[in-house]
Amino acid sequence: MKKILLGAAAFVGIEATAQESTTSTPNPLTFSGYIESYYTYDFNKPLNNTRPGFIYSHNRHNEVNLNLGFVKASYNAEKVRANLAIAAGTYMNANLAAEPGVLKNIYEANAGFKIGNKNLWLDAGIFPSHIGFESAVGKDNWTVTRSIFAENSPYYEAGAKLTYTTADNKWLLSALALNGWQRIRRVDGNSLMSFGTQITYKPTSKVTLNYSTFIGTDKPDSARQMRYFHNIYGVFQVRDAFGITAGFDIGTEEKSNINSDMNTWYTPVLMAKLNLSPKVSLTARGEYYSDEKGVIISTGTPHGFKTTGISFNIDYAPASNMLFRTELRSLNSKDDIFSKGNTMKNSNTFITTAFALSF
Repeated sequence: MKKILLGAAAFVGIEATAQESTTSTPNPLTFSGYIESYYTYDFNKPLNNTRPGFIYSHNRHNEVNLNLGFVKASYNAEKVRANLAIAAGTYMNANLAAEPGVLKNIYEANAGFKIGNKNLWLDAGIFPSHIGFESAVGKDNWTVTRSIFAENSPYYEAGAKLTYTTADNKWLLSALALNGWQRIRRVDGNSLMSFGTQITYKPTSKVTLNYSTFIGTDKPDSARQMRYFHNIYGVFQVRDAFGITAGFDIGTEEKSNINSDMNTWYTPVLMAKLNLSPKVSLTARGEYYSDEKGVIISTGTPHGFKTTGISFNIDYAPASNMLFRTELRSLNSKDDIFSKGNTMKNSNTFITTAFALSF
């Protein structure tokens, strides 16, 4: 009997150890999802129910629709990692219109491995862009809709990147080789890769400073025009309930493949967010976008695209993974670039309501 009891005790001990081991070692494979539905009413009432061409998110007028929905699998181990997300929605239709076949529904697909014992990773595949503080995932942004700033710089990119993060997590340094300016498949006839860099500095938990660059071309070799782009932003949590985000983009591109003169565009944006309670917040945004020569946004008008925007939104989060949002936004341009029925005008006002759920 004594031996049996000892055996039972030993078995219980082994079982407890196994359970503790299982509990302390998380499964490296996880699954998640995101759904963001919306309704936008454009007071210009576009005839085809599609918002202006430089808007890619929440771009359908007077209809309830899906902006972005995806399911994602992530694998994170000590030395290897990978992500795969399949998506649908009007954001995907607008942003990936130039991609072939099933690539139109790839939100993210990448894999990487850790080099040595330092926090140095090499990843390759399709990623969210290294440019800007706004992403396609609405819940991660302060405002309901994306700034012109974000809509007209890459949301996603494809290529390879080398990323190093310091032990104290204050510095992130990244170098990228890319297939182009928001491209999964490189432009036919273009033999040149594009390149990017990113430097992020977080001196405290309340301050984030970032500088990202892009250099390359999005045209065939026969019409090559080099593009140079700089993205600078800072996020400042001034008080526990109040934060400010400020950003500035500036880009230049050669006027032609036989002329080294440059066309320039630029855009500043400023946001302020106030948390009224753990569940309710307000955000205000001011922005300006100047692209006189139509490098990114072509209008065919005398002054090109010179547009000022303001917006105000209120957010309500009844649960940690749920967000209801409403935003009023107005854009005013130097020229008449917005259609209203069969006429053109220089302003566009619209209201957007969105519901986001993550799981």
